[in-house]
Amino acid sequence: MTILETQGLAARHAERVLAVAGTAQKNRALEAMARALKERESAILAENQKDLAAARESGMKASLLDRLALSPQRIDGIVEGVRQVAALPDPIGCVTRMEKRPNGLVIGKRRVPLGVIGIIYEARPNVTVDAAALCLKSGNAVILRGGKEAFRSNKAFVAVMRDAL
Repeated sequence: MTILETQGLAARHAERVLAVAGTAQKNRALEAMARALKERESAILAENQKDLAAARESGMKASLLDRLALSPQRIDGIVEGVRQVAALPDPIGCVTRMEKRPNGLVIGKRRVPLGVIGIIYEARPNVTVDAAALCLKSGNAVILRGGKEAFRSNKAFVAVMRDAL
């Protein structure tokens, strides 16, 4: 079995758990993630410095280096972003439209999780946390594929979020 197949199976298992998670449970998980990201900021920044050094050595453009770079202020922004997602209303179960057909049948539109979402992005480690938080809030599992330039930073973020959950 390939790595992607293994990740897919794990995501399918997580999807079933997330689909039935309640709002309070998801919000507690997001708050735990936010706290853990702040508590382990120094470890994340240390891994990001390794990514930056490798990127500079490979000749990455300054604009891309800036996207890759994390700082305590950027970590604070990421943590605040997770807390903002937690504060959003839960989209799952919301009825967005209800109509009665001429034959008396009532048809409605209700928001449900999609299931497993795959996201591919480049050297922007903040996307790892943003995407994970949004998918968690919406009850979806996610497979993230960040750029090789941010491998260590992304790995650190994922480890912190997994431990928090």
